[in-house]
Amino acid sequence: MSSDQRPNIVFILADDLGWADLSVYGQADYQTPHLDALAAQGVRFTQAYANSAVCSATRFALITGRYQYRLRGGLEEPLVRQAHVHGLPPEHPTLPSLLQDAGYDTALVGKWHLGSLPHFGPLKSGYGHFFGNYGGAIDYFTHKPGVGEAVPRDLYEGEVPVERVGYYTQLLADEAVDWINGKSGRRDASKPFLLSLHFTAPHWPWVGPEDEEISRSLQDLFHYDGGNLATYARMVRSLDQAVGQVLEALREQGLERNTIVVFTSDNGGERFSKTWPFTGQKTELLEGGIRVPTLLRWPARIAPQVSSQVAVSMDWLPTLLAAAGVAPDADHAPDGDNLLPVLEGRAPQYARTLFWRYKAQEQRAVRAGAFKYLKINDNEFLFDVEDDARERANLRHRHPEVFESLKRQWEAWNAQFLPITEEVFTHGVTPDIQADRYAPQKPRREL
Repeated sequence: MSSDQRPNIVFILADDLGWADLSVYGQADYQTPHLDALAAQGVRFTQAYANSAVCSATRFALITGRYQYRLRGGLEEPLVRQAHVHGLPPEHPTLPSLLQDAGYDTALVGKWHLGSLPHFGPLKSGYGHFFGNYGGAIDYFTHKPGVGEAVPRDLYEGEVPVERVGYYTQLLADEAVDWINGKSGRRDASKPFLLSLHFTAPHWPWVGPEDEEISRSLQDLFHYDGGNLATYARMVRSLDQAVGQVLEALREQGLERNTIVVFTSDNGGERFSKTWPFTGQKTELLEGGIRVPTLLRWPARIAPQVSSQVAVSMDWLPTLLAAAGVAPDADHAPDGDNLLPVLEGRAPQYARTLFWRYKAQEQRAVRAGAFKYLKINDNEFLFDVEDDARERANLRHRHPEVFESLKRQWEAWNAQFLPITEEVFTHGVTPDIQADRYAPQKPRREL
């Protein structure tokens, strides 16, 4: 593939966006016209998953194309207290480093959350330009990771702290547009590019673009005493407008046709999200915690379609590398699949077997074809998630052979990866985890 034929890539990642938070996926209380248009122009996935029910673990899988449990940092769910010790090793091949080695210009605008300075960071893992936050969440106006004057801002350009005024979602959109437009010569127009645009929206704190006064009065960044559906709607609409701004920049630069645009979320929705028809939310391996809205547009090669192909975060590295004509690293073979043949219609859709684990409530899950094995504490289930999207009819006694087979497959899969120890569990506990949400109970009866 010649350099002038290689596609540009814009990978847009939302944070804690629920399955039905976009109107194209079922949200009726507000509209997301820019993302709806993106869906109409490209592929709308109906069975796309995140690699984890929380953010940093999924980001390890996304950037490496491999199960996050291969790396110590990927065991921290999410990576919070140990970010200075257990991050993404700079020597590990990544999507941006492999593309950069192949001649791509690379940039990350937004959230990193894969380890903190001085040992870890975007510029150490393949990105040539970075503007954003290193940690998991910051206030939308003060850009602080916590409250109080002693807490520094988590806003950087490269590895240098910076100060900007404005609502963070809009700042990220403006920075992405400036980079696409080549402002100040930061993008090499002679090269194809990868732009990772990783928003923090609609992650807490619950602050919309008109809520600067609320933002500056917060006593707790987690903001358990505030937020509502109306504020959340404003946050998602702001995200939609920001995406529209970036898509318009691609159009104005004449880059629209041969630019792959991907939009997805790092995990399922949080407390104000709409996840219908699924149950569960972030931190849970029920469908609502791991099924995510996912869109792809590439006018040059992929026709508009609705795809029921099962996909997962770690598929994006092999898929995007294949689109760019770049081979994965031979010593770090992807666990994800290249979906390009299916999306281009050169191969039929196929069944997948995917695995998850999450330390809180000792959760385990396997998706194999239509069946899903799920364990939460001492409760075990078998669901047909294609027929029973709400995971209500426990089929473990109706299909005992499938139930036992998936349990064994999970054990064999799990044995390949780093174990979750008590030390890992202690470091990773956050207020997101409701430890007593699932008390042991009798298995549900079949319906």
